[in-house]
Amino acid sequence: MVIIADCGSTKCDWLLIGGNRDHRLENTSGFNPFIQSTADVVTILKQQLVPNLKGETADRIWFYGTGIHDDYRAGIVGEALAEVFPGAVTEVEHDLLAAARATCKHRAGISCILGTGSNSCYYDGTAIRDNVISLGWLLGDEGSGTHLGKALLRAWFYRELPEDLKAAFEQAYPEGKDYIKDQVYEKGLNANAYIATFTRFLGDHMAHPYTRQLIADSLGDFLDRHVCKYQGHQQVPVHFVGSIAHHFEEILLECMEDRHLRPGVILRKPIHALAEFHLGSMD
Repeated sequence: MVIIADCGSTKCDWLLIGGNRDHRLENTSGFNPFIQSTADVVTILKQQLVPNLKGETADRIWFYGTGIHDDYRAGIVGEALAEVFPGAVTEVEHDLLAAARATCKHRAGISCILGTGSNSCYYDGTAIRDNVISLGWLLGDEGSGTHLGKALLRAWFYRELPEDLKAAFEQAYPEGKDYIKDQVYEKGLNANAYIATFTRFLGDHMAHPYTRQLIADSLGDFLDRHVCKYQGHQQVPVHFVGSIAHHFEEILLECMEDRHLRPGVILRKPIHALAEFHLGSMD
């Protein structure tokens, strides 16, 4: 059996591929090696994944996850996989490489992540050759769910929302300002994910001119500060993975057209495209 994993901080998708190429998708809690130890990862795998394998063993694992920025972080996850799947050939990589392999396959392009956070890279068809640094949700993450959520919350707190949107927002979130502030500042490491949940409101009111402009401004910031910094950015396709790119695809494409960028693939999740990439390379 071959396993391909796409792991975020809150959820991990595990695609199990048998010898006859049958696919089965399992899910566990996500994990981030910046926060969790090898022992933590082993506990998650043994409690949430192994019972669903029904005695099957893995021969090869491709694991892509958030927070895997260096060999040390990759080692945290790699050691956990080795303990749970002894003997399996394992490759542990950053989720940005997953985005590049899923969207670009073996061709040059710019691949971007627009989900709770954001990131991008220039991929030459074999490897990542350039990466405009991601500053995370406190300083950057333009175009992400957290960036959009912060923009919406600021507009509400600063009394900048049009009256109809203000009324709709307060109906959707009757708990009020103090509650929301407490959630942001007391959730610590999970504050970014909480803030990103407010993108649901933006999606529900996407037809409103104010909301549409707020989304366009955030996505435009991402394109200007990241995508347009790559040499040759107008000559190669620009691809995306992530829920924000998927849900706000129409506005994203308009922002790209304004900047004369070539639209590429837009995927909500990369997991099945990664299977095509790896199974093709195994043939």
